[in-house]
Amino acid sequence: MAATANSPLSRSNSPIRPATFADVPALTRLINAAFVVESVAFDGDRVNEQGVRGYMNTGTFLVLEDVAGLSGCVYVECDRQRSYLGLLSVAPRRQGLGLGRRLVAEAEKFARESGCLVMDLRVISPRAKQLLPFYLRLGYHEAGAQPFPHNLSSKVPAHYILMSKRLT
Repeated sequence: MAATANSPLSRSNSPIRPATFADVPALTRLINAAFVVESVAFDGDRVNEQGVRGYMNTGTFLVLEDVAGLSGCVYVECDRQRSYLGLLSVAPRRQGLGLGRRLVAEAEKFARESGCLVMDLRVISPRAKQLLPFYLRLGYHEAGAQPFPHNLSSKVPAHYILMSKRLT
């Protein structure tokens, strides 16, 4: 059920904070619920708790939490002057309310404050029609393509579309 404009679930002014290891179970559920749309290319869950903990050891999850629990998250990994944005997830019942845009803006701010000059991300080609316009509107541009790693097989022919944005 979608949130109405005046419901507590529609408010996007909840603070965004770094995730803690206590958030791992809820993060795992949120990411898997949001990534069900990738079932066109992949079977099974996107992540498990061990994988989320692994991401937390190499980067930072920023989470948006409200009265209903975690509503959204984004993963940010900084490496010198480049950063990577991944696992942008918004709870299905909260999509379309601007939370994804807010999380991306916060991820970019986090990366800039960490000294990064560029934000990179990847989109799987079967989702290009839905996702490229979103990221293009946010100032990202296509920067190439990359095959999936050999240990990742998809149900349909697919590859990564690489996107980047200067943060300065």
